[in-house]
Amino acid sequence: MNEALYLHDIPLNEALERFAQALDQAGLGGLLGSETIPLDEHALGRTLSVPVWARISSPHYHASAMDGFAVCAADTAGAQPSQPLVLQRFRYVDTGDPLPEWADAVIPIEHAEPLDTQGDIATQPRQPAAIRIRAALPPWSHVRPVGEDIVAGELVLPAGHTLRPFDLGAIAGAGHTSVQVARQPRVAILPTGSELKPIGAPLAAGDIIEYNSLVMAAQVRERGALPTRFPITPDDFALLVERVRDAARSHDLVLLNAGSSAGSEDFSARVVQTLGELLVHGVAVRPGHPVILGMLRVDGRAVPIVGVPGYPVSAALTVEIFVLPLLARWQGRPAPSRPTLAAQLTRKVTSPPGDDDYLRVVVGQVGGRTLATPLSRAAGAITSLVRADGLVVLPRGVQGADAGQPVTVQLLRPAEEIAHTVLCIGSHDMTLDLLAQFLSQRGRRLASANVGSLGGILALKRGEAHLAGAHLLDPESGQYNRPYLTRYAPDLEAQIIPFLEREQGFMVAPNNPKAIHTLQDLTRADVRFVNRQRGAGTRVLLDYHLQQLGIPSEAVRGYEHEAYTHLAAAAAVASGRADCALGIPAAARALGLDFVPLFSELYDLITTATHAQSELLKPLFDVLSDPKFRAAVEALPGYRARF
Repeated sequence: MNEALYLHDIPLNEALERFAQALDQAGLGGLLGSETIPLDEHALGRTLSVPVWARISSPHYHASAMDGFAVCAADTAGAQPSQPLVLQRFRYVDTGDPLPEWADAVIPIEHAEPLDTQGDIATQPRQPAAIRIRAALPPWSHVRPVGEDIVAGELVLPAGHTLRPFDLGAIAGAGHTSVQVARQPRVAILPTGSELKPIGAPLAAGDIIEYNSLVMAAQVRERGALPTRFPITPDDFALLVERVRDAARSHDLVLLNAGSSAGSEDFSARVVQTLGELLVHGVAVRPGHPVILGMLRVDGRAVPIVGVPGYPVSAALTVEIFVLPLLARWQGRPAPSRPTLAAQLTRKVTSPPGDDDYLRVVVGQVGGRTLATPLSRAAGAITSLVRADGLVVLPRGVQGADAGQPVTVQLLRPAEEIAHTVLCIGSHDMTLDLLAQFLSQRGRRLASANVGSLGGILALKRGEAHLAGAHLLDPESGQYNRPYLTRYAPDLEAQIIPFLEREQGFMVAPNNPKAIHTLQDLTRADVRFVNRQRGAGTRVLLDYHLQQLGIPSEAVRGYEHEAYTHLAAAAAVASGRADCALGIPAAARALGLDFVPLFSELYDLITTATHAQSELLKPLFDVLSDPKFRAAVEALPGYRARF
């Protein structure tokens, strides 16, 4: 056992090179194999392993391009509107009919006058005795000559091409009834961990829903491979060795999904070393450090194995970086790549200098600029990939990026969606999810980043958002939001859109076991509080009322502990990390908490005069005038619509 390979991060390029060398040495660096399959709809999405050459021409005869009369073009010479010609040699043809050997043109039926034997207009235009024409035709007029579409012997499609619906028609037209395609790689996915539970199973504290295998199987299938999701394997070394060995016997690649640290129940590296060779344990990439790359030796076969980290984002990106390029190579396809666009970061980010850092971002086009706003970097936040428009890779050796710095975004969604994205930055509110749903039905996508009310106003000022959600109470005037716009963005032509009146209060455990009812209760030694971040309207509201009561923030146990959304604050209470948090009743209800009402506040949407008049935001005002949206908002507890 090579202990030097354990938990030793190496650069990403070195890890990829080490893996590629091992694959080449095992004869697994290229196409896995080829198979012949019938030419039917099941060939869709398969990749050609050999070129397709035309066996026949298409069409394979001179065909009429329309209904009319096949003629010899030379016979029409001299025909003019003032000097019509009468032709005796012709044959009626329908579209697609073969031309007689002597014919090289077709007169459309509407351009010929059928005549009977007396020279009058014939009553049976398809079987006339003669036809009269008033224009000459050049040769091959209205004719599809042999090979117009495909010429026998020409290349129809190259090897490595992934078949699309119209490709199947071209192959059939070229005379084929089957195609030779790359064999689909078989990928075994083994989730491991005694804490994992199947989707839909009852959950207790400490249990984790196992959905990584679902995501990875979809990623693999999307790239043309055949995934097999194995049952969850508990933390049992002997059983795990047996399962991995069985998987390797019938698959081309094994993905072992587990934690791969030095924990006592982490067997991944030992399993690989037991059944083969451990090539890499630890890659300097974020997220995804504890990646394992190895080569199993089972029944005389070499089978690569990738130890995939347990955190959902790390797992998904590990498959993107290490697995999908391999599946492409095995099928003779080019390495997968995503479309990119240039953007500017909206805020400064830091990055470990020794890692390749994959940053998830939301992208929007504001005022002629394309902007990338960083999202949560938590490796366990699968929703950060759901919400992300793309990835920005900060390469190894770089310690981050400044606000305004140009970056290249690898898109995770179609570029046309970016142009229809409304970027909302500011305070979190659950009604924004409702707004997003109603906007999606009107061809707009709402992308939001939660940075607090003041952060949203500053984002508008910097031209980094179309909208900002804010509920900032000014202690001196008692007004919401307008005083802060005057103070922090005096030159901004802001337009405040009245949106909500909502309750704020304590989110507490069911039945309020600690009997928390007033702000004075926050000073009790047995009460743990979780606060909102600086600049959040909820925190401003709390500070205002604490000051009114003469309660110093130092007296609140947990005042310095921050959450960035109402749901995150509610989750802290639901998990037992805190006894209470200030928030909204909808968030409390969503997580099964009780709610103690304390205050009523105003929550506004803020935009600029320019954005308010734009086509992009027009559907927003349509939604605000929709009675169904108002009803949906007011169905939430503690809300009253003001729009």
